[in-house]
Amino acid sequence: MPVREMAVSPVKSLYWEQFPPMSQRRVYCTPVYHDGLLYVMGGCSETGVPLDSAEVLDIESQTWSQLPPLLSARAGASAVVLRGQVLVLGGMDHQQTPMASVEVYNADEGKWETRASLGQPSMGVTALEKDGKVYALGGMGTDTTPQALVRVYEAEMDQWQPLTSMPTPRYGATPFLRGNKIYVMGGRQGKMPVTALEALDLEVKSWTRYPCIPSRRAFSCCVATERTLFSMGGLQQPGPHNFYSRPHFVSTVEEYDLEQGVWLKPTRASRMREKRADFVTGCLGGRVIAAGGLGNEPSPLGSVESYNPVKRRWECVVPMPTARCSSAALQTTNMLFLIGGVAQGPSNAVEALCWQETV
Repeated sequence: MPVREMAVSPVKSLYWEQFPPMSQRRVYCTPVYHDGLLYVMGGCSETGVPLDSAEVLDIESQTWSQLPPLLSARAGASAVVLRGQVLVLGGMDHQQTPMASVEVYNADEGKWETRASLGQPSMGVTALEKDGKVYALGGMGTDTTPQALVRVYEAEMDQWQPLTSMPTPRYGATPFLRGNKIYVMGGRQGKMPVTALEALDLEVKSWTRYPCIPSRRAFSCCVATERTLFSMGGLQQPGPHNFYSRPHFVSTVEEYDLEQGVWLKPTRASRMREKRADFVTGCLGGRVIAAGGLGNEPSPLGSVESYNPVKRRWECVVPMPTARCSSAALQTTNMLFLIGGVAQGPSNAVEALCWQETV
């Protein structure tokens, strides 16, 4: 079945924009974007301690403002924008224990307020907003076990209601909204990567399992175009067939066609040019982006490449201004932000790969 032609912008339409650095170096921070404002909350400091600091970048004026501190310091939290307010949930506290607490930033009053807790402490929750409701899926519990819990937040009642649990417990999974379905892809169970691809139908409140990601890779990245889901890169674990081999970085790219319901046969050209894990991915101008991460070099990668899904091949993009891994990523229509992460140590860099629509 031929791939439907879609507009793919030329590589030259992609360029980097550097923003002023954050006031603090952060890794595992939590960003959200709303109305021209980039909020960055929590994370780990240079000494590995969870932060309570929050700041906001006005994209147009390129100025940072400090927000009041979070009520609870946290790293690896999840966040969504709900009716113009920033809702932060879960994460890890000073004792490296998952948290159940939820707080919201009330911009009108300029303060953080407590909301109903998740009930179960969770870190690495997969969270997204749809039609004025927040969905929280999975997470890692206090005993480090992965959770299958699914909760929906009703703002009017300030309550979390349970929904049908995921077939596969996990944390750190990637969600995709397609119509009335929430697809959940990848994630982790302790040190083991999860290959399950499942979707929750919000109308009938039931889960469907789809064919699993073909290969098991830790620290891989998932991203979606309009009709294709991608699982890219990562650290390949030794398997039954090569039990004595060591974990190694890979350039693997696996594509799932949503319309056909199949994983496409990979080609040599569909592999990334660089073997990488723990990188940032997104979509700009019809292209899939892979930026930075860790590879076979001793320091983080600065290289960037983009995949043309029509030609099914990768092309080099201008490199990152600051090479790093473990960055927090945030995608808008025409910008892919890389926030903090690790360069030599934790970074305060904020940079965005931008797409200039060619007329």
